Amino acid sequence: MPAKVLFAGRPAIWPVYRETLAAAFDRKGIRAELFDRCDDPATVDYIVYSPNQALTDFRPFTRLKAVLSLWAGVETIQTNQTLTAPLARMVDAGLTDGMAEWVLGHVMRYHLGIDRHLFGQDGIWRGADPVPPLARDRAVGILGLGTLGLASARLLQAVGFQVSGWSRRPKTASGIRGFSGREGLHQILSSSEILVLLLPQTAATKNILDTETLGMLPEGAVIINPGRGALIDDQALLASLDSGQIGHATLDVFRQEPLPADHPFWTHPRVTVTPHIASETRPETASDCIAENIRRGQAGEPFLHLVDRGEGY
Repeated sequence: MPAKVLFAGRPAIWPVYRETLAAAFDRKGIRAELFDRCDDPATVDYIVYSPNQALTDFRPFTRLKAVLSLWAGVETIQTNQTLTAPLARMVDAGLTDGMAEWVLGHVMRYHLGIDRHLFGQDGIWRGADPVPPLARDRAVGILGLGTLGLASARLLQAVGFQVSGWSRRPKTASGIRGFSGREGLHQILSSSEILVLLLPQTAATKNILDTETLGMLPEGAVIINPGRGALIDDQALLASLDSGQIGHATLDVFRQEPLPADHPFWTHPRVTVTPHIASETRPETASDCIAENIRRGQAGEPFLHLVDRGEGY
């Protein structure tokens, strides 16, 4: 019997995914019926899901084998009490590579002091003063050594940066100095001239950067946050920027999105706002990830990238 797959994403992206998912199913040898509207929820085997649409009650889907998220972040769905089927987050090569490239671009922007020339074209000839260090002499810290954090660390390492990483539990990665736990957090913060946040949003990571921890960074350190908005205490960050403790912050994610037009981040001279564009799920590679999990479900094999509800990611 063909698997019945409901696409519960934004209607605007359905025409693209209808094509890429069907092609991925063919490559995997999957027999499936794919549709974006459901007359009988009790017949659905899998739901391809993005949290920014209308489906929130999963109880009618009594045959559901898994929900396959199109997003890497699952904080808005993993607490849904009506969902009892397995939940898989999106881990696909396109999203991962896109994030690593975005992180590298903004690290290089700060490392080379590019803003000074981009926004300083006022007729004054300014040399490279101070001369920036080479990448091998610049310390970059990454909070979060999951798939996205590790990929970003590897790309920065390839350029030559001194890369350190922090995770809640000990992790080892060749060539990357690893820290964990509360003491390890203090250690990595104290040495990071550029700090990248790629942690999931959980009760344990909310406001991980607050007045105390922001004060542990070297004076004038730079923060790049493509992870989750709630990782940073907004008011504490603004105060640290005003005092000069933090030199600049590039923020791609926020507690409320879209970021309200009157939010002080928009006009602060030491903040760069980007509209949650650090990395997008790409239909071609995402469809391969989804198809593999459906193949596994149909074959009775374990799903990939399952969310641990207790951990929150």
